[in-house]
Amino acid sequence: MQKESRVKKTILNARVNLLCFFVSLITLFFTRKIFLDNLGAEFIGFTGTIGNLLSFLNLAELGIGVAIGYVLYKPIADGNKFKINEIISVFGYLYRIIGLGILSMGVIGSLFLPLIFPDTTFPPGVIYFAFYSYLASSLIGYFVNYRTALLSADQRNYIVTGYFQATNTCKNILQMVLAIYFSNFYIYIAIELIAGIINSIILNWKINKTYPWLKSEIKLGKQILKKYPEITKYTKQLFAHKIGGLVQFQLTPVLVYSFVSLPMVALYTNYTILTQKLEGLISATINSTGAAVGNLIAEGNRAKIIKIFEELLAIRIFIAPIIAACIYTFSSQFIGVWLGNEYILDKNIVAIIAILSALNIARGVIDQFIYGCGLFADVWAPYAESIIMVVFAITGGYLWGLPGVLCGPLASLIAIIFIWKPYYLFSKGFKLSVLIYWKIFIANILTSIAAFFASGFIYDSFVKEHIQPGTWSGLILGGSIYVIIIVIVTAISYYITSAGFRDSMHRIKLRKR
Repeated sequence: MQKESRVKKTILNARVNLLCFFVSLITLFFTRKIFLDNLGAEFIGFTGTIGNLLSFLNLAELGIGVAIGYVLYKPIADGNKFKINEIISVFGYLYRIIGLGILSMGVIGSLFLPLIFPDTTFPPGVIYFAFYSYLASSLIGYFVNYRTALLSADQRNYIVTGYFQATNTCKNILQMVLAIYFSNFYIYIAIELIAGIINSIILNWKINKTYPWLKSEIKLGKQILKKYPEITKYTKQLFAHKIGGLVQFQLTPVLVYSFVSLPMVALYTNYTILTQKLEGLISATINSTGAAVGNLIAEGNRAKIIKIFEELLAIRIFIAPIIAACIYTFSSQFIGVWLGNEYILDKNIVAIIAILSALNIARGVIDQFIYGCGLFADVWAPYAESIIMVVFAITGGYLWGLPGVLCGPLASLIAIIFIWKPYYLFSKGFKLSVLIYWKIFIANILTSIAAFFASGFIYDSFVKEHIQPGTWSGLILGGSIYVIIIVIVTAISYYITSAGFRDSMHRIKLRKR
């Protein structure tokens, strides 16, 4: 295999991720309003709920994709094409079984669609056409696109991301134009399926061009499965962790529908689209340090590991509250100008969404070091995370509606990701007291809270009265000034109080030189 610099691939992945982020954001900006106006909030909420329901069927994937990635790293480094062909063949065989299982569960699940959507105004034809179209799009990954695992393991995920974004952008534009002229549900859904097929054809063409020697065989995979027991080992551990993530991110819209309504799913999704895009931007720029973290841990220099951990933690907690503050302060203004005031949620709901976004950004450093240390044995944790999330969400949803539902993911994130995981990492990975983590974390959080109130006071006292509300110019000008204020105030505060932040800034200065 032709070897390329890991740094070069990492930079290329980051650049493509950033480019795709801005392209998707621009596309979303134009299409979301058109879809809501011409297809209705109920239909957008309905398709979102269908997508989330099918995500639970994908739980059958068991984490095999991640396990295969681990197994592929060494043969890729060694340039062992024979072994890569064997592993991809095993992957194809396993994914074929999983695909058939998902298809069977999907057919059975479709029998209950009238019970899942009892009060919808859509005819049965639309409901079933949407369900089976989205199911077919999902199955393409199992029967056809399984070889993309090699691209990801070979640090060529920019190929998958780039082609997906290009196909997705064309799809959204076509859907937007046709929605304006026809407002037809069937056309919208059909384009979703066709785009998935086209993306699959393009990806497989690129894989054949990149790896002309790759010859995976499903029958061979069945024969040699026992030759790779590590796949089973990793799969068992990662399956449990996949459950926690799936419940955390996919069940919430379903519960919103259950306790509120389909239109409320669309309103809630408008906000989460913004938060996910912002979180994606942060991930595209910071998550590229994942491989470096793994190499650092492999060196075994504990003092250096802790120092880098402090720096990355400080950067994450510096960014996360700033993003949360901007979401809380300006997301409703943005939604109002972009989509209309009828799509604005209550301020308390927005506050919870902002906090959840901050937690999802801040958790990244713990996740990186957990994966770098290979700490997957706490298989009980994702089950506990799921139970906490469901219990709190159902209880809260019954009592308080949407704010109560959002208490579910909030409680599970705090209990498992921000209390248990740091303890697990420090006790099993670093062999140190978790009090080191809490000392740094609490100090940084208190600094961020103080910076948030100070920035708000400055903005409200000297800027807000000069900004025209409810206009694009006012939103852009006010938002830009607020971001500048809170970044400066928070950066100064962190530089004074956080050694990890100071060290990270010094490291950036040295690299620029």
